[in-house]
Amino acid sequence: FYLTPPQVNSILKANEYSFKVPEFDGKNVSSVLGFDSNQLPANAPIEDRRSAATCLQTRGMLLGVFDGHAGCACAQAVSERLFYYIAVSLLPHETLLEIENAVESGRALLPILQWHKHPNDYFSKEASKLYFNSLRTYWQELIDLNSGETTDVREALINAFKRLDNDISLEAQVGDPNSFLNYLVLRVAFSGATACVAHVDGVDLHIANTGDSRAMLGVQEEDGSWSAVNLSYDHNAQNEREVERVKMEHPKSEEKSLVKQDRLLGLLMPFRAFGDVKFKWSIELQKRVVESGPDQLNDNEYTKFIPPNYHTPPYLTAEPEVIHHKLRPQDKFLVLATDGLWETMHRQDVARIVGEYLTGVHHQQPIAVGGYKVTLGQMHGLLTERRARISSVFEDQNAATHLIRHAVGNNEFGTVDHERLSKMLSLPEELARMYRDDITITVVQFNSHVIGAYQNEE
Repeated sequence: FYLTPPQVNSILKANEYSFKVPEFDGKNVSSVLGFDSNQLPANAPIEDRRSAATCLQTRGMLLGVFDGHAGCACAQAVSERLFYYIAVSLLPHETLLEIENAVESGRALLPILQWHKHPNDYFSKEASKLYFNSLRTYWQELIDLNSGETTDVREALINAFKRLDNDISLEAQVGDPNSFLNYLVLRVAFSGATACVAHVDGVDLHIANTGDSRAMLGVQEEDGSWSAVNLSYDHNAQNEREVERVKMEHPKSEEKSLVKQDRLLGLLMPFRAFGDVKFKWSIELQKRVVESGPDQLNDNEYTKFIPPNYHTPPYLTAEPEVIHHKLRPQDKFLVLATDGLWETMHRQDVARIVGEYLTGVHHQQPIAVGGYKVTLGQMHGLLTERRARISSVFEDQNAATHLIRHAVGNNEFGTVDHERLSKMLSLPEELARMYRDDITITVVQFNSHVIGAYQNEE
């Protein structure tokens, strides 16, 4: 089934979103110029989510990608809730008091976040009251705990991740008299999601990561070439430190059964995630909740199933690993993406493709045909394609779309092959998942002038 270039473009562009940070008096005071974001589903419905928001009561911008598994419910809940938890964790004591007093007296609340959303980015209206109540309990506790110290961003991120995961678990245990909501909170808790979140404030960039989505910095070297700096580590079997951490947390007798076939208890790829209460709750609690839950839950084989060798839960945590980076003028962009991108592309290629896209400058590396026997005809084809590629940059108005085009359509020579792209995008749902994962990408562009000015001040 062959798609024409316009059909390919309409599929690739369906979920794209761009945001430019507004300038004041012709000056941009933010270290962020803006961001481009896009998603390409492989699952139906897509299990990835994304979020972006500006913190209104503190400085800074939040951006995140969330990769769901066992359904999209948990990724959905985390994508609409986590930033509120982070924002509240960063608020000074008097602002928390103001907000609590406003709720008490029924006055309008100070807005905490300004969301930057694509029209397809859904928010669950039905659960908003429940979510708000959990969040309010959290800020009330923060008010009571107030030690008068300013909150450290790293701590705020860790606390927000852990607290939201805790609330997801509690809401599922308490249940809800409304059967729709009851089923919703249980679906959220029994499915899971990884999260990779960036908080940018001036030259301070913090990445909080739980699971195997990734954050990568695109750096422009003095000669104009591009390099990639990793700002997160995957929490999976490929990360030896992570495997060690899991082993340290359980008795030696379980050493052999903890990680099997590169999965946690032989089942789960990421070693950290939100939700996934099957890997966190005791067996008694799982049984009690499933038995008292709605029939749909009881009929679901997945929820009844207890992982093998399940002796000393919890086996899974949502606690993020936080990396802090001070931005420099040569740091031009940040890529946040779910593992669907990193499975198909090396970070060095990601840095080059985005860098060349943003600057419009292509370093013509000599064509490498590595061990292939290439005929003159093929060589001619590669050169014509290279010429076409320079003009093709202009068909994408969005850096994330440009990256997805490469991730799905690249051939062995590293160029986009329209025929391959067409085939990959026309695969029926049940096949698509065998060839690729959902891909969600946000590319944040930094303002080197503002970053340089910050540095000079310091």
